[in-house]
Amino acid sequence: MSTLMPGTTPAAEGVGPLLRAWREQRRVSQLGLALRADSSARHISFIETGRSRPSEEMVLRLAEHLDVPVRERNALLLAAGYAPWFPETPLDDPALEALREGIERLIAAYEPYPALVVDAMYDVVAANRGVMTLFDGVPESLLVPPLNAMRLTLHPRGLAPRIRNLREWRGHLLEQMERQIALRRSAPLRALYEEVSAFPAPELGPDSAEGAEGEEPASVAYFALPMHIEHEGRVLSFVSSISTFNTPMDVTVAELAVETLLPADPTTAKYLHSWMS
Repeated sequence: MSTLMPGTTPAAEGVGPLLRAWREQRRVSQLGLALRADSSARHISFIETGRSRPSEEMVLRLAEHLDVPVRERNALLLAAGYAPWFPETPLDDPALEALREGIERLIAAYEPYPALVVDAMYDVVAANRGVMTLFDGVPESLLVPPLNAMRLTLHPRGLAPRIRNLREWRGHLLEQMERQIALRRSAPLRALYEEVSAFPAPELGPDSAEGAEGEEPASVAYFALPMHIEHEGRVLSFVSSISTFNTPMDVTVAELAVETLLPADPTTAKYLHSWMS
């Protein structure tokens, strides 16, 4: 008997086992899902065992209440015998021109602070001048498109040697990837994780070296885990915020994430304003 995992079940297996796998991953009982979807536990059981074929509407309703990613909702529909509901439009398609322009304006307006946009594989699809300046000194071999944010950050010839609290920041990034792998069940994402997690990791704990303008990073009361990174002889401190699009109707748009780096202390903010002026 094959082991069924969300996002990997072939359509020939039917939608039932795939829905059951998503329900179990979300730790929701059949009764709990039935109550959310205005159905019955009996009907959910029949769908999962293949005794009942769900309507297209029911597949989408169950997927919504199980918080299934948009790409995998298409897989559920195919497994149930229906056409995919959500298109996957290339980002350079004319139909997404307004989106691209909006993204460019958004990250440009965030300057002098760094901001970038990544896809489901953490490939950089847009970046402002603040981000590209942080990449100064990174070997050209790592800057060949598509730029990958995880690879650039954790590679021993990338930003990693300049990140003063690499052990903490590396752990944060790998945990983020693990959450995405659990959500998406993506083989390419798993391969990327295996690659970057194999990069050398520091043996010692977080560095307590001097921060921007000679301050001690450890002495600052940060409101979130900061990244301390060297730039031109200074140590800048940032905290990261990630935003996604609300209720996307396209696979490509659903998988975009906007990451902004907010200065974690006044000296970093002051330096960035002088640096970009």
